[in-house]
Amino acid sequence: QARARPTAAAVGSGTAPQQRLPQQPGPARAMVEVNSGYPRSLPGALKIARLVVAFVTFICFAASKSHEAFIALAVMEVVITLLFFLLYLLKLDKKMKFFFWPLVDIFNSLIAVLFFIIVCLCAIIIKTTTGTLVGGVFGLLLVGLCIADSVLLFKKITFNKPRGRNVITR
Repeated sequence: QARARPTAAAVGSGTAPQQRLPQQPGPARAMVEVNSGYPRSLPGALKIARLVVAFVTFICFAASKSHEAFIALAVMEVVITLLFFLLYLLKLDKKMKFFFWPLVDIFNSLIAVLFFIIVCLCAIIIKTTTGTLVGGVFGLLLVGLCIADSVLLFKKITFNKPRGRNVITR
């Protein structure tokens, strides 16, 4: 392979001929990193459990032709929990820093607790069909998972302390 040598005129003028650098082998750097350990962690397992229980709640309410509000709440919880799961799985919370995502997740969990307590107690008290009753029970199970998730997130939030693992403490 012959390399181009600059001529005396090019060296004297201060401009060297353009040389192409060889392309670096290997895959291109991905824009999104995947946190493969997140689904196996406790917060990841809680999100997956919330997804499954919210989906079962939706199926129960939809199959029993319950009130539309019951179905809509269950669908919203599935979608929002899936979005938070993807946010943490793809490490987008590190890239999108305009929100403090753990705090947003806690607020989402607490609002879900409030709505699901109201809706599921109504579903259990009314119990128009067996599916509505079972959906209400799964919804109350979802309330417990939401509370556990928000407590776990709250314990990880540090107030007035430096964040990160590489901080030197004396």
